[in-house]
Amino acid sequence: MYKSLILLLLLSVVLNCSNAPQYDDPIPPHDNFKLESSLLSETRVINVWTPPNYKSSSDSLPVIYMPDGGIVMEDFPHIANTISKLVENKSIPPIILVGIENIDRRKDLSGYSEVKADEDYCPLTDGAKNFRAFITDELIPEINSKYRTTNEKGIIGESLAGLFVMETFFLNPEIFDFYIAMDPSLWWNDHYLVKNTENYLENLPERQTKLWFAASDAKDISIHSKSLTKILENKSPKQLVWKYSDKPKEQHNTIFRATKEKALIWILNVDEKD
Repeated sequence: MYKSLILLLLLSVVLNCSNAPQYDDPIPPHDNFKLESSLLSETRVINVWTPPNYKSSSDSLPVIYMPDGGIVMEDFPHIANTISKLVENKSIPPIILVGIENIDRRKDLSGYSEVKADEDYCPLTDGAKNFRAFITDELIPEINSKYRTTNEKGIIGESLAGLFVMETFFLNPEIFDFYIAMDPSLWWNDHYLVKNTENYLENLPERQTKLWFAASDAKDISIHSKSLTKILENKSPKQLVWKYSDKPKEQHNTIFRATKEKALIWILNVDEKD
């Protein structure tokens, strides 16, 4: 019983913290504003990083959205700094980063589940449905009104945020042009997303959609990520460009930083299947 309690506490830390252990990342120059959400009945804090030459140019840029996008104990600083470096050395084209600060990430990032045991980790409210509606119906229009944006947009996340990325890809693939998920919690709802992948793939839009996902040594995640890979190898439609990165030497709390550069470089430069 004692070991079970310790395991539950450790998993709770993983689910509540987007990238433990935390790092003392420098906070890059960025914009910050509050958005009143009628869909969530909350005020959400939004952080926006733009390339250094954004204000001196007239170019419109694609946008990458990120849950876990707060400044303190969240992922906005290290992802913004990474994108800044990659843009500066021309490894990726200029892009805008939009981070959404958390209020209750377990509620926002977990979808529907029929598995009662999942309630030990996240509320069984299908909160992801409302959070996704907030992004599509309120946040994206707000960003498009405040910034010069193209129609191209993507989303990036790890762990529960990775689950949200993958669920969005499967349920509403038309929302984003590209999806990046590190160690997505595909065990959720008895790995329902993986079990139903073939049916979901039939709903992909005709335009090109890009997917990059990775798994660490976390067995409850890697087993389902590898199963998903096998399905995609046999059933992936021609309009889906995808890549899986198997990283068994990485841990759940290191994989985001270990793979973020490769993920961004690949997904923002690839145009067709290798």
